Amino acid sequence: QVQLVESGGGLVQAGGSLRLSCAASGVIFSINAMGWYRQAPGKQRVLVATITSEGSTNYADSVEGRFTISRVNANNTVYLQMNSLKPEDTAVYYCEADGARSWSAGIPMNYWGKGTLVTVSS
Repeated sequence: QVQLVESGGGLVQAGGSLRLSCAASGVIFSINAMGWYRQAPGKQRVLVATITSEGSTNYADSVEGRFTISRVNANNTVYLQMNSLKPEDTAVYYCEADGARSWSAGIPMNYWGKGTLVTVSS
């Protein structure tokens, strides 16, 4: 079992910055990819950014150039640096661990954190 805990959300003015963190804990042998998703009020959860264990990244078009995802494999932590924030970035941000194994031949599983709220005021 893997637990994900997000932190770093809050209230910020448009144009400001925030840095989200997500730490995975539990019995972890490896995690294939980690990522951030967000869900705005009344909308579906959508991808923000992902990063593989090798460091390959993928971003939603809406955040490309403003957000940066990074990862420290040694402690299973993923970060999301968010700059030039806009009111439309307001959402609950969720961390995901994709393909997490508790041992080398374990079944890869996906886990989600409980989310952290980011509010951007205009």
